[in-house]
Amino acid sequence: MAPMNTDKTRMPCLDAVKAIACLLIVLHHLAVYGPMSDVAYPLISGLLDGLYQYGRVAVQVFLVIAGFLSAKNLAPYGVPHLTDPLGAIKQRYDRLILPYLAAITLAILCAALARHWMDRDYIPATPDFLQLIAHALLLQDLLNQEALSAGVWYIAIDFQLFALIAALLWMARKIEWRYANATAPLLIAGMTVASLFMFNRNDFWDETAFYFFGAYGMGALSYWAATRPRGWLWLLALGALVGVALLVEFRLRIAVAGVTMLLLGFARRYAAREQRPALLPITYLGRVSYSIFLVHFPLCMVVNATFSHFFPQQPLINALGMVVALGVSIGGGILFFRWVESRATCNKTRLPVLAGFMASGLYSAM
Repeated sequence: MAPMNTDKTRMPCLDAVKAIACLLIVLHHLAVYGPMSDVAYPLISGLLDGLYQYGRVAVQVFLVIAGFLSAKNLAPYGVPHLTDPLGAIKQRYDRLILPYLAAITLAILCAALARHWMDRDYIPATPDFLQLIAHALLLQDLLNQEALSAGVWYIAIDFQLFALIAALLWMARKIEWRYANATAPLLIAGMTVASLFMFNRNDFWDETAFYFFGAYGMGALSYWAATRPRGWLWLLALGALVGVALLVEFRLRIAVAGVTMLLLGFARRYAAREQRPALLPITYLGRVSYSIFLVHFPLCMVVNATFSHFFPQQPLINALGMVVALGVSIGGGILFFRWVESRATCNKTRLPVLAGFMASGLYSAM
């Protein structure tokens, strides 16, 4: 899930979709990681089973949105204006890393607290130096390091995907074709097809951008398709491509990505021009969804530990505890957005966060 779009124009539909997907991911993690869900299971078994099995596919929504916004920012008319891909990649890293490291710091401290009251396999162990460095470089999965918080794999994949699309758009700019304005969409479409029909069907690639580029590329292609003459026809063609991929091998994640792609594309084409929406709760949650995503797991760990300690056998109270955890995640995300994410580009904030990240690892090891 990418940080908020800092452009002055926004799509209410996009923010609403982000908010719903974010809440589903929080609820999925509450269903997966007990003990509250274990104790409450007899009361809401059907709901928990559904969240456990299907909640994770909400990540596909964020992959499509990330590709959609990358196309908007890097090549809004299908013609890339990217002259310094390394600079753009560095800027993306800087934008991601400050709130990410602050959230990892929170996760380390919350895990240390949760270990006092419950013993669960999902609570991250005390990190060593290599783990901290791997997380700081967004390489924890590629280096086979235990994750320090749930969902941090997505931040690393988001960065890989951005680096890949930046490289492809830079290549498109360098290729001299007669119809140069088609080069970028063709390169992105080619990588999208390769992902849908090859990489995404092989779990060997699931720690790399190639596995996820099918959904990411759909988002970029839908942004461009929506602005072309007869854009509805281009969007239907993209939908047909997804249909063929599902016929070859049905994957719910690809079906969800395809529906999201069509929703965003048609919303961009037929809704009113991108406008700043009224600050409705659902659209505001979409704006702060990255922060909620970052902090919800450590906060839920603490809530789980608290209810496990004081109410170990009461199903109804633990079901209410899950509602409390959801509320704490939203409230904590809003505060995190105001105090950390919105200051992500501030140099005065960077040094304290980096120092806190390293100090938290040392403290938890004591």
